[in-house]
Amino acid sequence: MNISLQNIDALNAVLTAEIVPADYEENVKKAIKEFSKKASMPGFRPGKVPAGLVKKQYGTSILAEEVNKLLQENLYNYIRENKVNMLGEPLPTADNDKVELVEGGTFTFKFELALAPEFKVELSKDDKIAYYNVEVADEMVNSQVEMYRQRGGSYDKVESYEDNDMVKGVITELDEAGNAKEEGVTAEGVVMLPKYFKNDEQKALFADAKVGDIIKFNPATAYDNSESELTSLLKVAKEDALNHKGDFNFQVSEITRFVAGPLNEELFEAIYPGAEIKSEEEFRAKIKGGIEEQFKKDSDYKFILDARKYITEKVGKLEFPDEKLRKIMLANAKGDQKKVDENYDKSIQELTWHLIKEQLVEQAGVKVDDTDVREMAKEVTRMQFAQYGMLNIPEEYLENSVKEMLKKRETVDNLIDRCVEVKLGASLKEQVTLEEKTVTTEEFNKLFD
Repeated sequence: MNISLQNIDALNAVLTAEIVPADYEENVKKAIKEFSKKASMPGFRPGKVPAGLVKKQYGTSILAEEVNKLLQENLYNYIRENKVNMLGEPLPTADNDKVELVEGGTFTFKFELALAPEFKVELSKDDKIAYYNVEVADEMVNSQVEMYRQRGGSYDKVESYEDNDMVKGVITELDEAGNAKEEGVTAEGVVMLPKYFKNDEQKALFADAKVGDIIKFNPATAYDNSESELTSLLKVAKEDALNHKGDFNFQVSEITRFVAGPLNEELFEAIYPGAEIKSEEEFRAKIKGGIEEQFKKDSDYKFILDARKYITEKVGKLEFPDEKLRKIMLANAKGDQKKVDENYDKSIQELTWHLIKEQLVEQAGVKVDDTDVREMAKEVTRMQFAQYGMLNIPEEYLENSVKEMLKKRETVDNLIDRCVEVKLGASLKEQVTLEEKTVTTEEFNKLFD
């Protein structure tokens, strides 16, 4: 097959492929032979249909299929071997529709190519990009410590109420005179957390409550007429809940208080197995280090965003073959012109960064192997569980999670992208000058607004 490339200008080219009989004849014969083994026609046993009959009836479609396979394979081999920096897919020209596929013929196909613009990214220590070190406040460590203490906590029975205690008792609906209402609502074993009342005056009624006390309050006011809250509290049908807006007596039968667990070696070992933490100071230091490590990942991500903006502006506006790119996007959008028009500028921004990133990755010699992908999969799993305070995932579970993640092609591609981004970020930090700034978490979060 003879393939040639003609550059129209710096951004446009035409690829011409000429296919002669010698390129396809043998493939067509084999395809006809294979088809005849599977073909089913009246008057012939399965697999015994003569090749000549198959050729007569299906020859043109088989020829078209083989020519197309040959064309696709050789086109992409040519593009790869000749390092044609192409954007999107080759676009068939209108001339291709006129090609008549007949046995023994020579076929010429032409494709329009959108070429990537030529540019070069050059970075040095003269280039300065901000890098944010996030300060870990004591409050963050305290919050994490308390969260871990909650795990080892217990519920104790107490005699008098304090804020955040849970009360249990019997609730009785009252009439306007303050007496138990005939055929009114009465429920036993009712549990409430007065702290979460939506009305402060109702909440205050329980401030000094003791076991055995009878407290007069208004559930509808306490819960701001929440149908769902009243349904649960009064144990009535949802459609009936708002029919009980008067006062109720609540006789306290039990007060329960949650007591956080102690800061001891048993807790330290449960949170950080094998770390041999012996004191609260060591425990807090370990927690702080973990938070700092997480913020470092966030800072690296912010650095990549800032580096993208800085480098894109330094490279400047790139010229693209807009007409062809719009054609490619229109084909991908299945003819939805509105979608193309709405997304074109954003797509060009992403394409610009993609080309810049490709060049940076090549310059830095960034390589990603299977080990990198597996470790990133483990890291993603750890981060997911860390959101729920689970810091030590068994290796066996991590391996099982990795196996499941690597079964999905899309997931693998995302993991590879993350590996590339991490390695590229590390390379860029070595190439440029970092303008390091220490910020609070609030200041750091505002940077993403």
